[in-house]
Amino acid sequence: MSGTDSPHQGWRPAFRGWRARRPFLGGLLLTLGGAWILVTVKASLKVVVHIGMQGVAGYLLPAVMVLCGLLTLFSPSQRLFYSILGVLCSLGSWVTSNLGGFFVGLLLGTVGSCLIFGWLPDQEPRVSRRKRRKQARAADTVQA
Repeated sequence: MSGTDSPHQGWRPAFRGWRARRPFLGGLLLTLGGAWILVTVKASLKVVVHIGMQGVAGYLLPAVMVLCGLLTLFSPSQRLFYSILGVLCSLGSWVTSNLGGFFVGLLLGTVGSCLIFGWLPDQEPRVSRRKRRKQARAADTVQA
Protein backbone atom coordinates (compact mmCIF):
# COMPACT_ATOMS: atom_id res chain seq x y z
CA MET A 1 0.00 0.00 0.00
CA SER A 2 1.58 3.27 -1.09
CA GLY A 3 1.46 6.59 0.77
CA THR A 4 -1.35 7.93 -1.44
CA ASP A 5 -3.70 5.00 -0.81
CA SER A 6 -4.89 6.03 2.62
CA PRO A 7 -8.13 4.55 3.99
CA HIS A 8 -9.01 8.01 5.40
CA GLN A 9 -8.64 9.75 2.05
CA GLY A 10 -12.39 9.90 1.35
CA TRP A 11 -13.73 11.69 4.42
CA ARG A 12 -11.89 15.01 3.98
CA PRO A 13 -13.37 15.93 0.58
CA ALA A 14 -16.78 14.75 1.78
CA PHE A 15 -16.53 16.95 4.87
CA ARG A 16 -15.39 19.94 2.78
CA GLY A 17 -18.40 19.50 0.50
CA TRP A 18 -20.77 19.22 3.47
CA ARG A 19 -19.22 22.27 5.13
CA ALA A 20 -19.43 24.34 1.94
CA ARG A 21 -23.21 23.86 1.70
CA ARG A 22 -23.98 25.49 5.07
CA PRO A 23 -22.91 28.46 7.24
CA PHE A 24 -20.42 26.30 9.10
CA LEU A 25 -18.32 28.91 10.88
CA GLY A 26 -21.37 30.89 12.03
CA GLY A 27 -23.10 27.79 13.38
CA LEU A 28 -19.93 26.72 15.13
CA LEU A 29 -19.42 30.13 16.75
CA LEU A 30 -23.05 30.34 17.89
CA THR A 31 -22.83 26.86 19.40
CA LEU A 32 -19.53 27.64 21.13
CA GLY A 33 -20.93 30.94 22.46
CA GLY A 34 -23.92 29.19 24.02
CA ALA A 35 -21.71 26.44 25.43
CA TRP A 36 -19.33 29.03 26.92
CA ILE A 37 -22.20 30.82 28.65
CA LEU A 38 -23.53 27.51 30.00
CA VAL A 39 -20.09 26.72 31.42
CA THR A 40 -19.80 30.11 33.13
CA VAL A 41 -23.19 29.84 34.84
CA LYS A 42 -22.22 28.25 38.16
CA ALA A 43 -25.48 28.29 40.14
CA SER A 44 -26.92 24.97 41.19
CA LEU A 45 -30.40 23.99 40.02
CA LYS A 46 -31.86 24.44 43.54
CA VAL A 47 -30.73 28.08 43.56
CA VAL A 48 -32.07 28.63 40.03
CA VAL A 49 -35.50 27.28 40.93
CA HIS A 50 -35.53 29.36 44.12
CA ILE A 51 -34.58 32.57 42.29
CA GLY A 52 -37.32 32.02 39.74
CA MET A 53 -37.64 33.02 36.12
CA GLN A 54 -34.47 35.12 36.08
CA GLY A 55 -32.41 32.09 37.11
CA VAL A 56 -34.10 29.79 34.60
CA ALA A 57 -33.44 32.29 31.81
CA GLY A 58 -29.74 32.09 32.67
CA TYR A 59 -29.81 28.47 31.52
CA LEU A 60 -32.54 28.71 28.90
CA LEU A 61 -31.02 31.41 26.66
CA PRO A 62 -27.61 29.72 26.22
CA ALA A 63 -29.32 26.37 25.68
CA VAL A 64 -31.38 27.95 22.88
CA MET A 65 -28.15 29.41 21.46
CA VAL A 66 -26.55 25.97 21.34
CA LEU A 67 -29.68 24.52 19.79
CA CYS A 68 -29.86 27.26 17.13
CA GLY A 69 -26.19 26.75 16.27
CA LEU A 70 -26.60 23.01 15.86
CA LEU A 71 -29.82 23.38 13.89
CA THR A 72 -28.06 25.81 11.58
CA LEU A 73 -25.37 23.23 10.90
CA PHE A 74 -27.79 20.40 10.24
CA SER A 75 -30.74 22.31 8.73
CA PRO A 76 -29.35 25.38 6.94
CA SER A 77 -32.59 26.07 5.05
CA GLN A 78 -34.02 27.79 8.16
CA ARG A 79 -30.85 29.78 8.89
CA LEU A 80 -32.50 33.22 8.95
CA PHE A 81 -34.87 32.27 11.77
CA TYR A 82 -32.06 30.57 13.71
CA SER A 83 -29.75 33.55 13.30
CA ILE A 84 -32.33 36.08 14.51
CA LEU A 85 -33.24 33.90 17.48
CA GLY A 86 -29.54 33.32 18.18
CA VAL A 87 -28.64 37.01 18.23
CA LEU A 88 -31.63 37.82 20.46
CA CYS A 89 -30.59 35.10 22.92
CA SER A 90 -26.98 36.28 22.76
CA LEU A 91 -27.95 39.83 23.59
CA GLY A 92 -30.38 38.64 26.27
CA SER A 93 -27.61 36.70 27.95
CA TRP A 94 -26.01 40.04 28.85
CA VAL A 95 -28.63 40.42 31.59
CA THR A 96 -29.32 36.81 32.53
CA SER A 97 -25.97 34.99 32.40
CA ASN A 98 -22.98 36.75 33.99
CA LEU A 99 -22.74 39.51 31.39
CA GLY A 100 -23.07 37.01 28.57
CA GLY A 101 -20.43 34.64 29.85
CA PHE A 102 -18.10 37.52 30.67
CA PHE A 103 -18.52 38.96 27.15
CA VAL A 104 -16.91 35.94 25.45
CA GLY A 105 -20.11 33.97 24.88
CA LEU A 106 -21.99 37.15 24.00
CA LEU A 107 -19.45 38.07 21.31
CA LEU A 108 -19.15 34.55 19.93
CA GLY A 109 -22.93 34.20 19.69
CA THR A 110 -23.44 37.62 18.12
CA VAL A 111 -20.67 37.22 15.54
CA GLY A 112 -21.83 33.68 14.73
CA SER A 113 -25.43 34.84 14.28
CA CYS A 114 -24.32 37.65 11.99
CA LEU A 115 -22.28 35.20 9.89
CA ILE A 116 -25.28 32.90 9.65
CA PHE A 117 -27.57 35.75 8.64
CA GLY A 118 -25.17 36.97 5.95
CA TRP A 119 -24.44 33.56 4.41
CA LEU A 120 -25.84 33.03 0.93
CA PRO A 121 -26.03 29.54 -0.58
CA ASP A 122 -24.99 28.61 -4.12
CA GLN A 123 -22.71 31.58 -4.73
CA GLU A 124 -19.80 31.50 -7.13
CA PRO A 125 -16.52 32.10 -5.33
CA ARG A 126 -15.14 35.62 -5.63
CA VAL A 127 -12.29 36.08 -8.02
CA SER A 128 -9.65 38.61 -7.04
CA ARG A 129 -8.55 41.36 -9.41
CA ARG A 130 -5.16 39.71 -9.76
CA LYS A 131 -6.74 36.43 -10.90
CA ARG A 132 -9.03 38.26 -13.34
CA ARG A 133 -6.02 40.05 -14.84
CA LYS A 134 -4.15 36.75 -15.19
CA GLN A 135 -7.18 35.14 -16.84
CA ALA A 136 -7.55 38.10 -19.22
CA ARG A 137 -3.85 37.96 -20.15
CA ALA A 138 -4.07 34.22 -20.70
CA ALA A 139 -7.12 34.71 -22.93
CA ASP A 140 -5.31 37.46 -24.88
CA THR A 141 -2.24 35.28 -25.46
CA VAL A 142 -4.42 32.39 -26.66
CA GLN A 143 -6.23 34.67 -29.15
CA ALA A 144 -2.99 36.22 -30.45
